[in-house]
Amino acid sequence: MNLKNVRSIGIGMLLLLVASFGLGCIGGDSGTASAGPVEATWITADVNGDVVSIPAAVVNDNTNVHFKVNTNTELGEIAVMAFVLGDEIVIRSNVCPPCGSIGFTLDDGVLVCDSCSTTFNAETGNGILGACVDYPKENIPYTESGGILLMNVNDIMTAHQNTVIRG
Repeated sequence: MNLKNVRSIGIGMLLLLVASFGLGCIGGDSGTASAGPVEATWITADVNGDVVSIPAAVVNDNTNVHFKVNTNTELGEIAVMAFVLGDEIVIRSNVCPPCGSIGFTLDDGVLVCDSCSTTFNAETGNGILGACVDYPKENIPYTESGGILLMNVNDIMTAHQNTVIRG
């Protein structure tokens, strides 16, 4: 091989590397948390009687959202999280009872407590590592209608109560 061919091959490989890097930076799916930790965006949920609703587009656009629901009971206001995991939206109780946090960052399929850094499996809600692992994040069932995620206040209260109980 002569010097001209070696130089051409080197330049070609460099261009491929730069193009691959550029596509990786701009070609990702904004609906996933694979780009690194995603802190939550606080939003306001609509409450109409026993039905709580949030737009699915807001969750998809932000990847990780938190909101509060006033239960009008002795439980008072309950924090809830909704996040994108793969192609699904997951809604869970948003409380870490021992440390008192109501905030979690989503990091590649793991929920990380914003206060004590305890980690939880985002898919199952089960604790992985840290001081608060014995308080799994309970799932909240929902339905989707016309791009709106609908939850029942009673399901939110049940998930919260199950999350604050050790075990």
